[in-house]
Amino acid sequence: MKTAVEHLEQYGIRPSIQRTAVMNYLLKNRTHPTADEIYSALEKDIPRLSRTTIYNTLHLLYEHGAILVLNIDPSTTHFDGYTHPHAHFYCTKCGKVHDIEFDDAQFIERNRPRNAHTLTDAQLYYRGICDKCAEAEKVAQ
Repeated sequence: MKTAVEHLEQYGIRPSIQRTAVMNYLLKNRTHPTADEIYSALEKDIPRLSRTTIYNTLHLLYEHGAILVLNIDPSTTHFDGYTHPHAHFYCTKCGKVHDIEFDDAQFIERNRPRNAHTLTDAQLYYRGICDKCAEAEKVAQ
């Protein structure tokens, strides 16, 4: 696994303490956190960190293609440091976002628009009830 600094440099982003910390958090925590979750996790180690810095850093990382922005949850935006093509599943019960790997790495390429559009991003979302919430429902009945 690449380090956060290597990841930033790969996308042409100059590493700073804040950028490296955000990228490191996203690479190590594949939980699709919100900006507030990232801020809460990092503020202890970087006392002068602000929410504005988090939002600006996330925007920069997204603009350079270093992270994904997920709008799968109708109430908030989630971020993903894992940029390899994959889908996401949103549980409508617990609100967690899960990665879904493709069996076929060429899925997006094969399903790109057949016209002159320039594709810069493609995301596949599923919504439903995750296995843990479904099991909890069965037990409660």
